[in-house]
Amino acid sequence: MSESQLVHECMQLLGKSGAVFCTNAGQFFTKTGQRVSGLPRGFSDILYIGSDGIACFVECKVQGNKPTEQMEFIARMTQLGARAGIAYSVDDAAEICEIKKKL
Repeated sequence: MSESQLVHECMQLLGKSGAVFCTNAGQFFTKTGQRVSGLPRGFSDILYIGSDGIACFVECKVQGNKPTEQMEFIARMTQLGARAGIAYSVDDAAEICEIKKKL
């Protein structure tokens, strides 16, 4: 499974119980070459807000890939009272966001 597939599957699950947003961090270039700045480097792949209103940040990684600059972001978000972590599976994402997996 690729990381983009994992992000998609996590978003499908999380979307059943709250608002879910796929995020892109870093700089991007338009077709005309114009540079556009997105979210800051290290921002998690998924932003989830459940019925309790607590923000949850999920960084998706497949086995063998390690988070780098995302760890600082995750640490800062948890310091601020959000839920945040690395998901290597859909079950990990559910656990980070403290939701029960709905089949």
